[in-house]
Amino acid sequence: MYHSKIAGLGYYVPENVVTNDDLSKIIDTNDEWIQERTGIQERRHIIKGEDTTTSMGVKAAKIAIERSGVAKEDIDFIVFATLSPDYYFPGPGVLVQRDLGLGTVGALDVRNQCSGFIYGLSVADQYIKSGMYKNVLVIGSEVHSTGLDMTSRGRGVSVIFGDGAGAAVLSREEDLTKGILSTHLHSEGQHAEELIVKAPGMGGRWVTDILADNDPNDESYFPYMNGQFVFKNAVVRFSEVINEGLQANNLQVSDIDMLIPHQANLRISQFIQKKFNLTDDQVYNNIQKYGNTTAASIPIALTEAWEKGKIKSGDTVVLAAFGSGFTWGSAIIKW
Repeated sequence: MYHSKIAGLGYYVPENVVTNDDLSKIIDTNDEWIQERTGIQERRHIIKGEDTTTSMGVKAAKIAIERSGVAKEDIDFIVFATLSPDYYFPGPGVLVQRDLGLGTVGALDVRNQCSGFIYGLSVADQYIKSGMYKNVLVIGSEVHSTGLDMTSRGRGVSVIFGDGAGAAVLSREEDLTKGILSTHLHSEGQHAEELIVKAPGMGGRWVTDILADNDPNDESYFPYMNGQFVFKNAVVRFSEVINEGLQANNLQVSDIDMLIPHQANLRISQFIQKKFNLTDDQVYNNIQKYGNTTAASIPIALTEAWEKGKIKSGDTVVLAAFGSGFTWGSAIIKW
């Protein structure tokens, strides 16, 4: 039996900065409206032809691998979390295997949206704990900008999301007091349609249907979100799954050195911070700069917090996410 430790972290975001004022030129919105509801000031959007979900994931992965000290040839498995693959199929995991020049290692794609990185981390952790693999590359990467309704009709969703990627190399740790102590995963599919992209999908409107109808008012292939319903569920599930992780490891809230929440909405993070009575130094948020990058948000924030020296050896780090599905989860890590 082993534990898995995070041996290396990396992230990549496009250089193209899109501010709230930039959006106000094409959407009926303004900086005050966006910041009041989400806390977001700016986000990154790819420039078509320069970046994709896979290419950003590869760039983040190269940094994580270099920092881990693990040779590229010693990566045993890839887990790639995204809702925005380059292709409908195959998924981006195999493209990373190709573009990094790895051997014929397995590659798994995770489709759990905002909680995707937590799910991916949990999968990698189980493989390492069982002894099956020694080094697993976990990536969360998203391109939202090319799939949003960038008109006033879609402003409630389109102002929230940004593009970016984060990656972690998990490696075997024989000291069972260190590394990932536990992960906790949940889902509640009865609310799946409250945060969804309905088309294209084999069960409903497929590409041929969309093309045949050629309906300019068809919104089925743009993201839909019941914002208030999602918010109310998120604050409950965040709290539950954080407490679940603490209780599983006989820890108290006072033991948390750093909480990295999924960057869905600054108001959600602030609500959780206040509920757990955590200081600003115990919670890391960067949604102000990057928006909601879905599966990429936790690895980007985790990497930034580590780079800034906010996470040190011996710290107890809690990761928590909630999102479409509904799915949610947490991970408790002893750094």
